[in-house]
Amino acid sequence: MVGTRGLAMALVILLVSSALPLSLAEGSDAGANGTAPEPYGDLALDNSTREMVIAGQLIEQLQKLSKLAENKIEPIKDKLPENSTILTHYKLAEEYKERAVSEYEASDCYNSIRDSLTAMHHYKVALSGLKEAKGRGQDEWAHIRLEIERMAEYFRFVEKTIRLAENQGIDVGNLKELYNETRDAYKAVLDDLKARDYEKAKEDYETAREKKALLDGELKKVREELAYANADKIVKDFLAKGGEEIEIAQNAIEKGIENGYNVTRLQESLNAFLDVYNEAKSLAEEGKWEEALKAIPDNRETIAQFHRAVEFVLRKAREGELEEKLKDVRAFIREMSDRVQKDWKALRELKGRGINTQRAEAQLRAAVQELRTGLHLLKTEKPLGAKPHFAKALDMLRRVEEFISAHS
Repeated sequence: MVGTRGLAMALVILLVSSALPLSLAEGSDAGANGTAPEPYGDLALDNSTREMVIAGQLIEQLQKLSKLAENKIEPIKDKLPENSTILTHYKLAEEYKERAVSEYEASDCYNSIRDSLTAMHHYKVALSGLKEAKGRGQDEWAHIRLEIERMAEYFRFVEKTIRLAENQGIDVGNLKELYNETRDAYKAVLDDLKARDYEKAKEDYETAREKKALLDGELKKVREELAYANADKIVKDFLAKGGEEIEIAQNAIEKGIENGYNVTRLQESLNAFLDVYNEAKSLAEEGKWEEALKAIPDNRETIAQFHRAVEFVLRKAREGELEEKLKDVRAFIREMSDRVQKDWKALRELKGRGINTQRAEAQLRAAVQELRTGLHLLKTEKPLGAKPHFAKALDMLRRVEEFISAHS
């Protein structure tokens, strides 16, 4: 026990030696000159005296650290949540400080030293929590806050999946539980950020991400069950859309050959997709809907590659269409204005029938904004800058009109 105590004291001396007066760290110059050594010179210090000096120095430093923490934490103490890590360490630091002072006054220097160092540790952790915002950077916290706010869309998707699955008789008990836990976890991070408890926010953010990973897994599982419960509808949609894309690709290949373009890659992509399409179609015709559905995710990359190829063809076609329309800007603006008014009227009628038109309305507003931006750039003689905005406006109008056509 004595050996352990001696080792501990040696470590403490190393830790605080820089804070001791110079006369305690120097040798006995006075003794070398033939005069009596200083009462507190190194050679005159026994263990108990050394403990008392070190304990006193630590108490002095501890009081300064306590004052610093008090000035920084007390003004915001009421704004921090009860389970704040800053408050937890601050309270522990205060408790150990009081014990260290009491033990020093009672000449229990060894325990006073130990509790002083413990108190300093907790003060350091509490203060580092306050500095976390500067340490990570306000931009990073702003990014995290924005990410959490965007989770609202994800949570709406989960809620929709839960409703659909319940209607199909699928067990969503685990999904509901994980959904509630994940939503509460992200809310806790926002509360921490509002309270500026960045140490707690960091911990809660990691917890929230872990919860979301679990939720993602359960959501995927339920979505798969939901897909198989609606295999016939999904396969029919795939075949209908795929048939339209095959026709687009075949027309593009035909025109490309006529104009001397190299269409090899598009032809290869079409051939690969046709193999998947024909397999799903054959199984569907036999009533093997689940097997037909399985063919879709099993060939996900082939399908995605073909979709990208068709989208490229359509984008080029729309660019050509836009170039043609912009040859007469006035006629183009009149056409777009008429389409916007017509689409607004159609959406109001659909809304009156109880159809949710919120997303289509947002797309139509975005189209109008893109048109305004394009017109502004034209007026300031920046036609090249205007074209991308007009292209986006056309794309948004196309989506709105597809929605209207699907619900009319």
